[in-house]
Amino acid sequence: MTELYRDIEILKTACQSPRAQLEHYLSQGKKVVGCFAPYAPEELIHACGMIPMGLWGGQTELKLVKSWLPAFACPIMQANLELGLKGAYEGLSAVVIPAICDTLRCMTQNWRFGVTSIPMIPIVYPQNRTSPASVDYLISEFESVLAQLSALTGQMMSEASLCRSIEIYNEHNQAMRDFSEAAVRHLDVITPTVRHAVFKSAFFFEKSEHTAIVKRITASLNALPDCSFTGKKVILTGITAEPDALLHILEENHIAVTGDNLAQETRQYSADTPLAGGGALKRLALQWNARKGCSLIHELGKPRGALLAGLCKATGADGVINCLMKFCDPEEYDQPWMVSDLEKNGYPCLTIEIDPLGTSAEQARTRIQTFAEML
Repeated sequence: MTELYRDIEILKTACQSPRAQLEHYLSQGKKVVGCFAPYAPEELIHACGMIPMGLWGGQTELKLVKSWLPAFACPIMQANLELGLKGAYEGLSAVVIPAICDTLRCMTQNWRFGVTSIPMIPIVYPQNRTSPASVDYLISEFESVLAQLSALTGQMMSEASLCRSIEIYNEHNQAMRDFSEAAVRHLDVITPTVRHAVFKSAFFFEKSEHTAIVKRITASLNALPDCSFTGKKVILTGITAEPDALLHILEENHIAVTGDNLAQETRQYSADTPLAGGGALKRLALQWNARKGCSLIHELGKPRGALLAGLCKATGADGVINCLMKFCDPEEYDQPWMVSDLEKNGYPCLTIEIDPLGTSAEQARTRIQTFAEML
């Protein structure tokens, strides 16, 4: 148990101080590239010998960003730009911004002209993923990103290094899925805040390092007797379930998280890159096309509700909490279909507004308490 809690504490510390993680890698002489979340092509950065590090904003007062973004822009992106304008991201060799929503599209140019000390590398993913042309298009986008990354390192990435990075990321995907399965059997140890820390911390470590820690945690859990949890169980969906104050309210009401469909958590690990089927760039493109159930990715139909219902059944969850990001149009658009499909399958859904810039989630407390009593 001692090793288990020590490993959990390592990951919690990384979440609490991403800057310390950045300084750690810089002290080793490594270049670090900031990744606007979600879906930056981390494998390309990793294959170039650099460290991808997720940028998820943080608790900061919004001042400078008001001249660049409207007040109704995504809170995460407002915080990211505010921190960039304040110089909090100095040390990064570049940032990669995937233009997958309206705010992120604006961010590319706002960052280019507002944070001139840190180069910005954009990537635009195809909307029509059912067309064979989407693969060719995405390969060309990857090649553009690689050209700009190579300018930072002074050398071109090799096919062999990208293949190795793909293997490392696939292994990490599996490690995170294995942890998620083990966590359901140990809800006494893996509380909502602990579970969140294990997933979020992945954005602040070189992936093979994070894989090793998560595998140790999973092995420690598997060595323990299964927990008989008597409280209510829920699935979380949305972009993120922050601030942590929200997760503390779940714990106070004896509610456990048995799974999620959060962009910050398991959505990242739903699709592995094929190990065959063409060159490494083509296989990365095929991985993008295989993703399902995310509001930020265009797809015919709305499978998210059915996917969540299946997850509820598989993990024994009593219902779903929809963590609706403040001012997030794609998430709002998904909500009616998702809730309807969940209700058809007999699973209630509570929608609460999420503002990561807030320090309190008290306005959600009564609604969560009432939801727990209904389950």
